[in-house]
Amino acid sequence: MTLIETYHERGVRTLALNRPDRRNALSAPLVQALAAALDEAAADAGVRAVVLTHTGSTFSAGADLKEPPDPEAFVALLRQIVELPKPVVARVTGHVRAGGLGLLGACDIAASGPAATFAFTEVRIGVAPAVISLPLLPRVDPRAAGRYYLTGERFDAAEAVRIGLVTLAGDDVDAALAPVVEGLRKAAPGALAETKKLLTAKVRSTFDRDARALTDLSARLFASADAREGMTAFIERRDPAWAW
Repeated sequence: MTLIETYHERGVRTLALNRPDRRNALSAPLVQALAAALDEAAADAGVRAVVLTHTGSTFSAGADLKEPPDPEAFVALLRQIVELPKPVVARVTGHVRAGGLGLLGACDIAASGPAATFAFTEVRIGVAPAVISLPLLPRVDPRAAGRYYLTGERFDAAEAVRIGLVTLAGDDVDAALAPVVEGLRKAAPGALAETKKLLTAKVRSTFDRDARALTDLSARLFASADAREGMTAFIERRDPAWAW
């Protein structure tokens, strides 16, 4: 199975996460494949913008607990999206959890369909939303981040728009995205690249300042006793020992 399905139409390269049997969980091979596909898009003069989407009913369930990516590799992928000289647009028609939300935060624009749901589920398996905070905290409403980071509650597309996680939502995500994509097609490539640099300055400075500390924190938490219990409970489909 090809981990990243690729399509190209009139200057727009679509990259679809393609592990529907694993809910597009972010395994080490999937992270590597997406990074390679983004490199190809960046180097192709015929690509004006990238649309990041998914097959199946889940955009991404977060890190693959059976084959997790190296934290440094995942941070590098998030930085790559932020620094790509072409706009990256997330197209979401399914569920997004944990590390998948980091991908949304790294994208320049995100659009959601009505079936999408979102949750920062890290605390429920004994870890924290550490590295995904690099692109997310500069962009998401602080009070909302406090609530959803700490509780792991699920929320819908309308709430995702309200808190700044998602740019726009609609009953037909492709109809909602149509004017966005057409606008990108009409923009000069150099102007897009420089405008993106302006818009991502705060996020890039967060990576420069905090990437090492948050990568270390993620590695430490994933190696903790709480994480071992939380991930075992998740796989066994039971409540972890600390749950009341």
